[in-house]
Amino acid sequence: MLKIGDPLTLELKNRDKVEKYKCKLAERKGTHLYIDYPINIMTSRTAFFIDGTQLKCSFVMKDGTVYSFETEVIGRIKQNIPMMILSYPGDELLMKVQRRQYVRIETSVDVAIHPLEGELKPFVTVTDDISAGGAAIIVPSELNLYNGLMVQAWMVFPMQNGEYHYFCFQAKVVRVIPLDGKRNKVSLEFNGVDSHQRQILLRFCFDRQVAMKKKGLLE
Repeated sequence: MLKIGDPLTLELKNRDKVEKYKCKLAERKGTHLYIDYPINIMTSRTAFFIDGTQLKCSFVMKDGTVYSFETEVIGRIKQNIPMMILSYPGDELLMKVQRRQYVRIETSVDVAIHPLEGELKPFVTVTDDISAGGAAIIVPSELNLYNGLMVQAWMVFPMQNGEYHYFCFQAKVVRVIPLDGKRNKVSLEFNGVDSHQRQILLRFCFDRQVAMKKKGLLE
């Protein structure tokens, strides 16, 4: 299932908090995974784990499915690049991460909504919250958005490192919640998100979560 070049996310439980790191699979030999040196997602610093360090690793398939597994640092090697060696339990021991486990963050992101079949006029709005599996948007109550309606959602994601990512997702309306008589909150479920887009969404949500914690807005 894992392929050379796949991005991986590593989690290290450090006392009472979990630190996350990003890396790529550089080579694979049997039950050994060779990765480039991990980068701390929050600090952007290179990590140097000692042999025996226990980690949780996750990755995203092309269809958007997320899998995780427990791993351990078993060594390091230097070829074209310095690499760390991780243990791999095998495909049969991978754990599928359910969409409900995605972190949902209350944050405002610009979004343009276009109907697939001309059911309504295109409009622009902002998100109320977002996760790697979907988003909730705020719309005027007179707009006829209903459960099951398919739309295109054009969104821009400003990252902490200054990068901007522009994505167009096909999305399904899964819930319409009246707010104050003038506005509705509409929950969208993203369809057909590829592995690169999923990684960006996960990183965006994590970045926003870290920023909110620094401001004291999250526990």
